[in-house]
Formats: sequence, C-alpha cells, structure tokens
Amino acid sequence: MPPMDHRIPITVLTGFLGSGKTTLLNTLLRQAGMKDTAVIINEIGETGLDHILARSVEDTYIADNTVLLGSGCLCCILRTELADALRDLFFKRTLLAIPTFDRLIIETTGLADPGPILANLLNADVIRDHYRLDAVAVTVDSVHGLQQLETHAEARKQAAVADVLLLTKSDLAEDAAVTQLSARLQALNPGAAQYRIRQGCIDAACIVGVGLFDQHSALAQPQRWLRAPTTPRTAVQGRHQAVHDDTISTCTIELPAPPAWARLEPRLQALCKAHGAHLLRLKGIIYASDQASPMAVHAVQHTLYPPTFLEGWHEPHAVSRLVLIGQSLDPAEIRQALIHA
Repeated sequence: MPPMDHRIPITVLTGFLGSGKTTLLNTLLRQAGMKDTAVIINEIGETGLDHILARSVEDTYIADNTVLLGSGCLCCILRTELADALRDLFFKRTLLAIPTFDRLIIETTGLADPGPILANLLNADVIRDHYRLDAVAVTVDSVHGLQQLETHAEARKQAAVADVLLLTKSDLAEDAAVTQLSARLQALNPGAAQYRIRQGCIDAACIVGVGLFDQHSALAQPQRWLRAPTTPRTAVQGRHQAVHDDTISTCTIELPAPPAWARLEPRLQALCKAHGAHLLRLKGIIYASDQASPMAVHAVQHTLYPPTFLEGWHEPHAVSRLVLIGQSLDPAEIRQALIHA
C-alpha cells in the first residue's frame, strides 16, 4: 500500500470580477462535508467576506483575523503575505489555538494573475512540508465570460491554469452562448474539467480533492491529475494546440523511456528558467531509470517543485510525459532541449 500524503491540500479559487466566486464559496461552506475547511480571502474582498459571515450569530473571532464560521469552517482575511498567512494558520492549528482543519481554500481577487500566486504558494520549505496544491478552480461568467476572455489577458490566464472550470450563471445565458463559451474554454485548456452551475450550487467533490491525491483514500491518482489532452494533434510526439487570438497554448510532450532523473531535473530547471515568464503551468509523470518509483512533477513559471514519488503505482504502458500550458511554447524545441541538451 503506497504511503498516504498527510499534507494539507489547497484549492485555489479564482475567476474574473463578478464571476460568482463568493456565491460559490458561500454554498460550498454550507455543505456538511466542508466543516473542516479553512479559507483565506484577500483583504480586497472584504465585501465578499461580510456576505459569507452574515449567516449565523455563531460566527466568532477567535484569533487575530481568524473567524470561526457557524458552519464550523475557519475564515482568515489576508492582511499579510500569503506565505505568512499559511504559516500562521498551520502553527496555530498545531498549537490548538484554532480548531483543526483538513483542507484549505484560497480565494483570490478577480484581477489576480494566477501565475505568481501559484509560483509563490509552496516555495518556502516550511510551507511545502505541510501543504500541497490540490487543484485550481476557476469561475467563468456564462453571460460575460466570452467577452472577458477576448479582452482581458488575466481572464485567459486564469482559465488556462485551471484544473476545474466552473461556468457560473448558466441559467442566465442562452444555451448557445454557454456552448460557445464551453468550446472556447476547451480550446484554451483541453485538460480541465468543466461544470455548468446555477446560483453557485455544485457538489464540493467536483472541486475539492480532485488533484493528484484522492480526498477519500489520500492515494495518488496521477492520470486524473495530469488530464493530458486526448484530442489528436500533430505527429512527432510533441502535440500542440494553439488559440486563435493569443499565444496561450497547451502541448503534450512524450519523452523516450526511461530518462535519468539526474539528467532530466536540471533540464527542467533550465526550461523553467528560460521560459518561466511564459510558462503558466507544467505537469508531468516521469518514469526515471535511476528512481525506484514513478514521479509526479509540477512547475509554475520559474518554479519547479520537488517531485512527488508515486510508490506502488504503475500503469500498463509506462510513458514519461509532460503537459505544458503557456505562451509562445514550441513543443518540438522544448522536447529537443529536454532530450539532447
């Protein structure tokens, strides 16, 4: 039996202004299975926080800017750096200064570029040792989303890095418009799951515990996490899909098996250094000749995180592969650099 990962899973909830993040979060925190959840909300979103808190007289400030909600969830207003807030919550949890929590949701501002947030999220060792990024969930307004994607780079970047795309207010838009939006998002991020939701209502299981580790067994599910695009593209094991009106694209690169991690890791580091400004996200499953277990690798912009070893996990046809989302990516050039550098 593979060892369980006991680090606290983080869900990053983002989306463009007015896309319904707060409404969604409010409904999520009301669900019975979410009572052991901590939430970090940006200071700029205090109006949304007030909306969440105005539910029960049981809501109580218990430590500095930390609130115990009537649902049993913790809520923290972000007044310092994100890393400081993560450390603070963990140590207070360890010292029993606040109730324990099993998962964390971070709600970003509507104009946030998700790249720097993800890149800095788990950079410090003390954070990486105790938290892990589970998934990025992005709300997209079914009424205005298509226009926002066309005119705002932040909206495109948010959709491009998503593991889960939530098409909100689908009851307020024409079916044809929602279908067109869904197709646009599929072209931008073919590996993301999509859900059409109304009034913020969705099963928490669609958003929480959908990353590398299953929320119930805490065991790795790399195929689900990787979500490599399955639509056939160009040949030569460097598949590429571009978007017509900007340079954000997704590519899947298969590597000859088995690469040596001692040689591949510095090449991935060099890839992040060279393309970091344009590399929104990288995920991969690596079968390395010098490692006993396959590995899940993950990078955001300039940051390559330490690999997660998938002990006890295997698949019938072991192929090392990387899925990259970014701007002006040339899959043939990247594959050449990773193999022959």
